[in-house]
Amino acid sequence: MTSMENPTDEKKQRLLGSLELGMTMVHLDARKPGVIVPNDLKKAHLALNLSYRFDPPDLAISDWGVRSTLTFSGKRFTVGLPWSSIYGISSHVSGEFWMYPNDIPKEVLESAAERHHVAPLSRSKEPEIALLEEVAAGPLEDAGTDHEEKPPPVKRGHLRVVK
Repeated sequence: MTSMENPTDEKKQRLLGSLELGMTMVHLDARKPGVIVPNDLKKAHLALNLSYRFDPPDLAISDWGVRSTLTFSGKRFTVGLPWSSIYGISSHVSGEFWMYPNDIPKEVLESAAERHHVAPLSRSKEPEIALLEEVAAGPLEDAGTDHEEKPPPVKRGHLRVVK
């Protein structure tokens, strides 16, 4: 079975590899079954930083998911993050970001589409990576507008070469 056929294995390998480099952020739907986080953080998009440098006494990455004691507002709390809840992993060190489109909550997709003025993404069996990259890249032109924005004119500098 390849990692594309088993996203859990791919998520696990990506997270482990990213943690070897340094601080890593996991993006998850904290409302999913099995997720253990403080009650006030149970929302569609929760981003948590993980790092071996935090010297976590109990960081465990298994076939189930991730468990670790983290600090929230100065208080320690042991979180539980099943793989099914994690839809993104990003490395603070390399800048790489891995997304798992089929696990992204509908509300997160709709919010991103609204922010970037694009039609909401549909769910399909095949991930629509290209569309997600466009959303992440920035605003797209609205197909319904008739105006053309022209770039500002190039201004010449006030300095000149004197020989």
